[in-house]
Amino acid sequence: MGKVVIIMGSKSDLKWSKRIAEALDEFGIKSVLRVASAHKVPLKCYELIKEYEKKDVVFVTVAGRSNALSGFTDAQTCCPVIACPPYSDKFSGADIYSSLRMPSFVAPMVVLEPANAALAAAKILGLTDKRIQEKIKEYQTSVREALEKDNQDVQDGA
Repeated sequence: MGKVVIIMGSKSDLKWSKRIAEALDEFGIKSVLRVASAHKVPLKCYELIKEYEKKDVVFVTVAGRSNALSGFTDAQTCCPVIACPPYSDKFSGADIYSSLRMPSFVAPMVVLEPANAALAAAKILGLTDKRIQEKIKEYQTSVREALEKDNQDVQDGA
């Protein structure tokens, strides 16, 4: 069974990362939270990636400001990497570009919402785990049913 390794650039990313971990719990997916800055401790970050990539894993990177973590992680592994940078209005959201603009042959997926990053990781792991795939289908069904109910409520004037 696969797991998700959530790597934070610093402890200040913990609240955002916990939101991802909680959403993963809904799919029955185990996650691990780690801190390793690609700027400040690149060798430790590299060791962490190499430690976990031996397993069936998806990496989710959480780093704001100058997000070297996502590109660094992606360049060091053949496992999927999802960048989920926390939003900051300090720079009017412009720091997102450090997650979007990557060098050649470096391709982390960028997903901005923690719950959606968890869903993307679940879909990747679900390719080889039918149990996760079923949980995703159940989740999607519940979302569709809620929308149908909301539509009916609006039509009924509620």
